[in-house]
Amino acid sequence: MSLSQPTNYIPFRETNYFSDFICNYLEESEDLKPFYNRFPNLENFEAQIKEKANSNEVSKTTRKILAETLKAQYATLETSELTLARIESLKDENTFTITTGHQLNLFTGPLYFLYKIISTLNLAKQLKVKHPNYNFVPVYWMASEDHDFEEINYFNFKGKKIQWASQQTGAVGHFSTEGLDAVLEVISSEFGAGKNAEQLKIWFKEAYLNHPNLADATRYLANELFGAHGLVILDSDHRDLKRLFIPNIEKELVEQTAFKKVSETNKTLEDLGLKIQVNPREINFFYIDKGLRARIVFEDNTFKVNNTTISWTKSAMLKHLYEVPERFSPNVIMRPLYQEVILPNLCYTGGGGELIYWLQLKSNFEAQGVTFPMLLLRNSALVKTRKQCEKLEKLYISDKDLFLKRSSFINKKIRKISNIDIDFSQQIQHLEDQFKDLYQLAEQTDKSFVGAVKAQEVKQIKGLKNLEKRLLKAQKRKLVDQIERCTVLQEQLFPNESLQERNTNFSELYLEYGDQLIPKLLKSLSPLKGEFLVLTI
Repeated sequence: MSLSQPTNYIPFRETNYFSDFICNYLEESEDLKPFYNRFPNLENFEAQIKEKANSNEVSKTTRKILAETLKAQYATLETSELTLARIESLKDENTFTITTGHQLNLFTGPLYFLYKIISTLNLAKQLKVKHPNYNFVPVYWMASEDHDFEEINYFNFKGKKIQWASQQTGAVGHFSTEGLDAVLEVISSEFGAGKNAEQLKIWFKEAYLNHPNLADATRYLANELFGAHGLVILDSDHRDLKRLFIPNIEKELVEQTAFKKVSETNKTLEDLGLKIQVNPREINFFYIDKGLRARIVFEDNTFKVNNTTISWTKSAMLKHLYEVPERFSPNVIMRPLYQEVILPNLCYTGGGGELIYWLQLKSNFEAQGVTFPMLLLRNSALVKTRKQCEKLEKLYISDKDLFLKRSSFINKKIRKISNIDIDFSQQIQHLEDQFKDLYQLAEQTDKSFVGAVKAQEVKQIKGLKNLEKRLLKAQKRKLVDQIERCTVLQEQLFPNESLQERNTNFSELYLEYGDQLIPKLLKSLSPLKGEFLVLTI
């Protein structure tokens, strides 16, 4: 009997890689229902469509500005007819978006970048089948205003960290791509020769050497990977889009609504046992300019840009906001609100950490009078080659075995392949049963002996457990070759004892599968399935 199928699904909770909170959300725990609008199943989208449509949040003017901004951002790209049609359709009141967001990681960063976008593409497709009278546009929102360069300036390739060294500061989307020719030299050597390797080098060169900044480079690369499938890529770091957000920015600067509302929600979530992802500040905006992204603070009745000499009175700051709204950059608390104000959005697709901080935000959306979107956990997957699958079969390693922590994985394999049954649980249970009789005897004769019986029980059980460990250790030495083959395979699929998708770059899989990779993932990943996919290609 085969241990591994071409596609296999494992409940997120059983992987032991996802928090209880996210698993509770997926199981629609009653405790969490006050923190979101609707759970993302296919039946709930009709109500979400009606709510968003009736809210009039995204006016005809907003839709027109959004579409024209996107056309300008795509002006120099070779754009698919499907993407162009979807951009144009945004002007139509029957068009809605499904959105995911991600940082501008070098060469896309970890694999889950692909899974986020594929989840979004596939959901838009499913909704079009269910609701043919509406249009659904899959959007990738580039986090071009982030300033944490250390999080995005590298990607992993076969255990090596390919890194971009730069001293630039400010919003990363503005970063010049100068100096990335040195990274191209490194990856050219690492990728080697062959058709797929050459394609990866071409993409890297065209993206990072032929585009002036990181935002343009990332847009080019995402379009090359997903443009044919109709993905729409948005850079919200734009004057006209920020102008649409001015009323919400002003409300936040003057009333500090988010701090009050999100702090209250955080307290409630903490009482439920949630480790809070993000904490609001009194003002949840940065000020951006060339080489600068610093917090706006309110001190001594003055608005200031932290660690600079820039300051305003209230009236001067609001005047400045209306003159240059593009310089006001939302932080992690306000960015989701910005997204929902300028997009006719129904659903946000994100990872577990993202969804947790979205659950912190609903009360602020209500205070700002903006519809809260549905929240979908992105697809997660483990991709195995057929060769790896064959090796796993020969070693009798199941898909579930792979998700065990390394020590548990090794011990389980030793017990399975050993010709000695090294499991003393029955002996320990037998010993505990015997001591129950001794406890009764001590109680009936002399209660002062109960402590001595307990000490003897602890000593003997400890002795059995130590003996079990020593035998396991001896078997490890005896079976070292088989155990090494098992652990090498697990390390390949779970690098650094972490999920493949959080570590591995798409280039490793592309070298293996080439142009088959993305179509295969599109076919296999089901956005509303709610389980972890193990896929053999």
